[in-house]
Amino acid sequence: MVYTPRSTRHGALLVGTVAVLGLLTACGNGKDVHSAPPVTASGTAAPATDASKSPASATSGTSAAASTPTGSRVSPSAPATTASPGGGKTTAAGSRCHTSELGASVGRNDPGAGQENFPLVLTNKSARTCTLRGYPGAAFVNGSGTQLGPDPRREPGSPVTVTLKPGQSAWAGLTFSNPEISGAKTGTPTSLLLTPPDELDHLTVAWSGGPVPVSGSSSSVSLSVLAPGTGP
Repeated sequence: MVYTPRSTRHGALLVGTVAVLGLLTACGNGKDVHSAPPVTASGTAAPATDASKSPASATSGTSAAASTPTGSRVSPSAPATTASPGGGKTTAAGSRCHTSELGASVGRNDPGAGQENFPLVLTNKSARTCTLRGYPGAAFVNGSGTQLGPDPRREPGSPVTVTLKPGQSAWAGLTFSNPEISGAKTGTPTSLLLTPPDELDHLTVAWSGGPVPVSGSSSSVSLSVLAPGTGP
């Protein structure tokens, strides 16, 4: 048996104890570093992809995506609409002109070859752009509102869509044979009722063109399709 002085044994024990404590401390620190969750600073914005997956993140105030509400994102393919001051949608530009949006007049007679030719003019008096296409309706009436003669017949023609901006006009030709030449029975209207295409309501225009044929030989009155402008 080898005798070891007490002071030597105490020193060795002390050194061993310190080594063990150091090892335990190192192991403890390593465990804390790898297992603890990362620290996130308050107010840090989450990625937009994460925010879009989490409904709560859109209202939490911590996501960058929350600054753009979903309802305000506009799809490039979505059709644009315009709201009226009352909250409804405005009538689309280019839709049919309605009777209430139009004014009517009868232009000056342009006689020729025994024919009387009057341009019937419809003018857009509204604040929007609208369209007319085809034939207007027309009827001569006397002071009591009784129609004189049959409805005018339609001349062959190719209807076109006439676009009227505010203040612009379209016209159709009203033609009949001079009664003094044709020998047709006549009547003298006080007004002409003019109905825009595809409308039911008419416009009343004072008639100052004299007698018109109402029956008998060559009493036919004809109308042409609407064209842009106020006459030939």
